[in-house]
Amino acid sequence: MSAIGSTAGPARIREASLQFEEVFHQQYDRIARTIARIVRDSSRAEDLAMEVFWKLWKNPQILEEEPAGWLYRTAVRAALYDLRREARRARYHRLFPFLADPATPEEVHAAAEEQAQVRAVLGTIGARHAELLLLRGNNLSYSQLAAALNLNPASVGTLLSRAQQAFRKEYVKHYGKPRN
Repeated sequence: MSAIGSTAGPARIREASLQFEEVFHQQYDRIARTIARIVRDSSRAEDLAMEVFWKLWKNPQILEEEPAGWLYRTAVRAALYDLRREARRARYHRLFPFLADPATPEEVHAAAEEQAQVRAVLGTIGARHAELLLLRGNNLSYSQLAAALNLNPASVGTLLSRAQQAFRKEYVKHYGKPRN
């Protein structure tokens, strides 16, 4: 390899680096604002803007053309992808709450304590009331409750209300006012 060939590589890298730096300073604020208008979170928008510029850094041939269009297109796509990812994440957390972010030890203890209290109260109220509350807690409709417990569909609302009142009365008697 000749001396000129060995210096051409670093010179080309230096030139690309300077071009990248110039484009970064010219476009970063606009790209971050564009993303922020889509994701509605300025800190997340800055992270996504950095990812967009990282992609530009990894593809220096884009700098040889007009990179502004590529940057905006990539920024919008990154923002839309982020919105879709967050929507998927929220949907999965609704469908599978046990997969949610791990709770702190205090939260785990408080939840276990509350579950124990609820179980104790369900054990003290009447069996029919407990059945109604448990089945309703599993999102059964009034007609499904009536069929499952062999009740008159017209009386399910009244019976459920009485069960809730009995539960609240026992809970307050044993543990005081509920937290929420």
